[in-house]
Amino acid sequence: IETSGATVAWLDSAALETLQPVTAADVLRFLPGAVEASAGRRGGLGSLFVRGGDSRYNKVIVDGVPINDPGGTFDFGVVPMAHVERVEMVRGAESVLYGSDAMTSVVQLWSATGRTPVPEFRFGAEGGTFGTARGYASLAGARGLFDYNLFAEQDHTGGQGVNDEYDNAAQGGNLGFALSQRASLRLRVRHSNNHSGVQSFWNFNGQPLLPPDSDQFARQRNFLASAELALSTPRRWQHRLTAYEYNHRRLNQDNDDDRGCDPQAFFFLDCFFSDLARINRAGFNYQGEYSPRQWARSVFGYEFEVENGSFDAQFLTLDFATFQPFLGETHTRGLRRNHGVYAHQILELGRLVVVGGLRFVHNESFGNQVVPRVSLALTVARGGSTFSGTRLRFAYAEGIKAPRFEESFGASGTFPTNPNPDLQSEETRAFEAGFEQRFFGGRHSLSATYFNNLFRNQIAFRTDPVTFQGQYVNINRSFAHGAEVEWFSRLLSNLTLNAAYVHTSSQILENPLAFGPPFAPGQPLLRRPKHSGVLRLLYAGRRWGGSLAGSFVGRRLDSDFLFGLVPPVDHTAGYARVDLGGWFALNRYATAYVNIENVLNRRYEEVAGYPALKANFRAGMRFRVGGE
Repeated sequence: IETSGATVAWLDSAALETLQPVTAADVLRFLPGAVEASAGRRGGLGSLFVRGGDSRYNKVIVDGVPINDPGGTFDFGVVPMAHVERVEMVRGAESVLYGSDAMTSVVQLWSATGRTPVPEFRFGAEGGTFGTARGYASLAGARGLFDYNLFAEQDHTGGQGVNDEYDNAAQGGNLGFALSQRASLRLRVRHSNNHSGVQSFWNFNGQPLLPPDSDQFARQRNFLASAELALSTPRRWQHRLTAYEYNHRRLNQDNDDDRGCDPQAFFFLDCFFSDLARINRAGFNYQGEYSPRQWARSVFGYEFEVENGSFDAQFLTLDFATFQPFLGETHTRGLRRNHGVYAHQILELGRLVVVGGLRFVHNESFGNQVVPRVSLALTVARGGSTFSGTRLRFAYAEGIKAPRFEESFGASGTFPTNPNPDLQSEETRAFEAGFEQRFFGGRHSLSATYFNNLFRNQIAFRTDPVTFQGQYVNINRSFAHGAEVEWFSRLLSNLTLNAAYVHTSSQILENPLAFGPPFAPGQPLLRRPKHSGVLRLLYAGRRWGGSLAGSFVGRRLDSDFLFGLVPPVDHTAGYARVDLGGWFALNRYATAYVNIENVLNRRYEEVAGYPALKANFRAGMRFRVGGE
């Protein structure tokens, strides 16, 4: 981490074992610098905002497989945490190493590997409030040149209100083969099915201005697989070749107009619609590393990826010739074959670490582009027993995000959207500067970072008011800057404290096609709070462990997107969410645990109109057989 020149946060297996997260959204809200916004209850659409960037500006990778929709869209609210042993988040523009979508962060999840010579069988179950139930099992081990971990889990909750159920079933495996002393092969696979009721927006800052939707639902099926061959050759060479595939199916549907639908009165609050997305990403990566000296390391690689997708929608609309309702349709088809070549050089010159890199991208939507990254880290004082080292950091980088398929390829159907073959990538120019001060031999540290992001070529939709046909164009610009302050303490050998505060100031610079007052130039960006922070106290011992985790988010601009409610909704109130967790090993085979979310029972919303869960708990037992 010190030589990368990047700002990194992570949770290891000990932290995850205590926090017991159900989905990725439950983890991200407790990472420094992350603002996670879920649409209400468990299973709701989960978005991530980092350093003032859009929710589509985060590259998401699971077991080496990129799983964003083409164009960056991603839902963290239904990503199961079954046997994830490590979560990592890099903040800042990282397109040199990670390519498109890595505009403000990269989030990676890694499956656990088998380690014990004797096969280890783990299983358990838990239950809790709101009809919550979960069961899981795994078989893992390592024998000779082979290690394995096979796992499965099933989650269910009834939720706290109408149409609030959530189900998720996940299965997977992680297999490793030591082919020789210098070669290894690893195969990873994950599959999940989930179903979520969608109440839609209805309760705004404690005011139930609308009834909840009683029948809308969202359903997903996801499959990913990767094969990684690692080679270590003489003379300081290393190679890694990865092939992967990701398949995603998503259906959002609302059949009944229980909240009201009258197209002839131009009232479309709860009309029938059905959105079906089919997405496939497959690719091949090569990454090499050459270390001719202890102070020099070169990283370089090539990536090829095929993105394929179709999006089909049906919806109730109005025929403007006859003023009669009818069933409309739109269809989008897209195929992109993308190439990337990059080089990254790391030089450790005494107290100075210099990192520089370039990536050349050829994308079939926006063409050719080059993005750079450079960082400097200087140890200005090595310090002693009290002040144990002072480091200064600086980084400049550019990030890119490819257009979504509907933006590049348009749509056919009732209200056609014209394709735009000249559409460019969205871009960010980012720089950051900061310091880190360590104390008492590195057991405590204080760091502060200033970040500054300019987002350019942002895509908006331009409509012909006569024909209702339109096209996506690069027309918007926005800006975000702020400061991150983090404190880390190892209070005891097994007790750690992490605390962070983030101040973010954002502004829309250009938006000539603004749809409503919240999107006008001069306004702050939607759902980016000025003030946010996290607190995490974790103890992981031999017989017991516990955690206290807090997420604190200030008031932020938001909208009901209707611009007709009385009173109008223009913000979401700030909130503090505190979670408690703990486990106790009854003996070498059985462990009891409990987790309490929102222990202060605060009423809050992460997204306007979607009330979050009240205080709730889960308690269970997990068992371990073998693994000696």
